[in-house]
Amino acid sequence: MIQFLQQLTNGLSIGSVYALMAVGYSLVYSIMNFSNFAHGGVIMLGAYFGFFGLTTFGLPFAAAFVLATAGTALVAIVLERIAYKPLRDRKAPFLYFIISAMGASMFLENFVIATIGPNPKPYPPIIPREPIAIGQLALGRLDLIMFLVSAGCLALLVLFIERTRLGKAIQASAYNMKASALMGINTDSVVILVFALGGFLAGVAGVFYGMKYMVYPTIGNITLKSFIAAVFGGLGSLPGAVLGSVLLGVIETLVAGYLSSQYRDLIAFVILIGVLIVRPTGIMGKTVEDKA
Repeated sequence: MIQFLQQLTNGLSIGSVYALMAVGYSLVYSIMNFSNFAHGGVIMLGAYFGFFGLTTFGLPFAAAFVLATAGTALVAIVLERIAYKPLRDRKAPFLYFIISAMGASMFLENFVIATIGPNPKPYPPIIPREPIAIGQLALGRLDLIMFLVSAGCLALLVLFIERTRLGKAIQASAYNMKASALMGINTDSVVILVFALGGFLAGVAGVFYGMKYMVYPTIGNITLKSFIAAVFGGLGSLPGAVLGSVLLGVIETLVAGYLSSQYRDLIAFVILIGVLIVRPTGIMGKTVEDKA
């Protein structure tokens, strides 16, 4: 039982970070109707922003955290203006958006390799590594902070979308962009806001993932897991993205703990294939048209 609880807590921790990434995917998908594969590059930059804020500029962690999240929000907005807005203005097919997103992702990754280098960089020690012991159960301090901060960010996002006028505008635009524009909603501003929110969450995820592991140019590849989680929960559904992420994180850690860590990535792709065959809309997704 202790081993099960230990693996469960570890799964909730990594699942909460997956949720931050997956919600960014789902936010953009709900508005733009395509999967933003450049999201991984933004997460990678968030990890680097936090790292250099702590090391090069000598900032305290709170200031470096704000720098990273603000920086990734700005990067996400710039990406939208450069890579996607011209396509939106020309009413390009959704396939063009996906191609542009993949190109932006490769550009960011190779730009970092060319300027900073490919070598992994460890975050300086910020949080003590000694776990918090609760009986025979050991809770990692970083894992606990990751879970609490991630849960707090996701709760604030839900409150923002459900209780504010801007949040209502996002919901209306997600339901029907053209009708929202006819009703007086500035849909271009809504798109910018959605990318900014996704970029902010990407920064949070990037910093914590870099702290737990290391920072390297291909760290954005982990967003493939968050994409699987978003599909698992239902693309375009924020509660589905959170649920799919937590379930994926728990399943991965249980498989790694009881079978082998070599099966950890394999089980994620098995889940993806199974969902696409059995329930393509995911757990909480709805059947829609013209999605890519």
